[in-house]
Amino acid sequence: MVTRLFRSFLLLCLLLVCRPGMSQQPGINYDEAAVPAYSLPDPLLTPAGKPVRSVTGWEREQRPHLLRQFAEHVYGKTPDRKLNVRYEVRSVDANALNGTAVRKQVAVFWTDYPQLPPLEILLYTPKNTGGSRPPVFVGLNYFGNQCVSTDPGILLSTRWMMNAGDGVVVDHRATEASRGFQARRWPLDLILSKGYAVATAYYGDLEPDHPEGWKTGIRSVLDPPVEGAPDRWKAIGVWAWGMSRMLDYLETDPSVDVGRAIAVGHSRQGKAALWAGAQDPRFDIVLSNDSGEGGAALSRRIFGETIEKLNTSFPHWFCDRYRSYNNRPEALPVDQHELLALMAPRPLYVASAREDQWADPKGEFTSARKTDPVYALYGKKGIGTDQMPGLHQPTGETVRYHIREGKHDILRYDWEQYIEFADRHLRTNR
Repeated sequence: MVTRLFRSFLLLCLLLVCRPGMSQQPGINYDEAAVPAYSLPDPLLTPAGKPVRSVTGWEREQRPHLLRQFAEHVYGKTPDRKLNVRYEVRSVDANALNGTAVRKQVAVFWTDYPQLPPLEILLYTPKNTGGSRPPVFVGLNYFGNQCVSTDPGILLSTRWMMNAGDGVVVDHRATEASRGFQARRWPLDLILSKGYAVATAYYGDLEPDHPEGWKTGIRSVLDPPVEGAPDRWKAIGVWAWGMSRMLDYLETDPSVDVGRAIAVGHSRQGKAALWAGAQDPRFDIVLSNDSGEGGAALSRRIFGETIEKLNTSFPHWFCDRYRSYNNRPEALPVDQHELLALMAPRPLYVASAREDQWADPKGEFTSARKTDPVYALYGKKGIGTDQMPGLHQPTGETVRYHIREGKHDILRYDWEQYIEFADRHLRTNR
């Protein structure tokens, strides 16, 4: 009974985080004047206190050190072992979306573990590419592949998912009403018309998003939880790992240019996209949308969601050691600007929404700004200013940031900026 009540509470939290907007919570600071003083670790200062002044020093010493720190203290260690896989093409429609795209659905089977459900990848490629292979956005969705479009040919997910109103998800299973439920977050018409492909998969195929989800997900067979192992990976790590497995498949698919793969994620999947991008340099561009605490926002800046709130509401997301920093983020050996710096020299875009104070837009902007010294090692220009931009005024070059009007969501405006950013860095600088 207690377990059911606890799970119900967590599911309520999940729904609150996923829906647009987030009501202010008691005990959470939303007053800029009340943010206590803080200092950030220098991403270019080694543990021995030696400054890093070259790309060689960054890549050989400091970057691997920071990557280990995030694995040991925040996200958990991603297992080195890859699972054996088999790819099965479920269907191909050469005239999808009114003839503008090719739709392919591919199942990734974990061949050594037939009890695991497959990872179902939905891939749309544009038909107006003039024979060239398009770059591809890679990201995870929240309610099954059918939620991204009303396209009736998309297979309906049968996996566990959080309940949603209006009959979209009933008894933790998607219904036909879920088709196109979050299509606004995936403006396929825009993306495809600009010459980009889209690969997405349901994050619950990898691990259902509740505390016991690991028992039916990848972690049940690959580095499962162990008592006394505080740096074991959890759900964020699994979802990030899954994005890399999507890239593995795309490397075998000649219809896309996997050398121009773009990691994209919103909210908790923004956190996963950042961790995926930090670990996997095959992602050529990394996009973080409203990722907040544990994502792009600075932990030491006490505003909006905190480490304690994150770990209390979602104990299955981050490694157990991360809990030891509840109420003491200053004790963390790293902060999130150093996670963002791990993307260098690749292009990075961080975005916020004005009404999403829970995610601390200023903390996301400041975090992105603090990557400038690392990008400068490569001769790249980042944000370039301490002045946070106004609404709908993107700023920065290789590292870019915007804040838009509205709530916690990923909207067409965000995608317009991401596509323009990708156009600039994928097509003119290569």
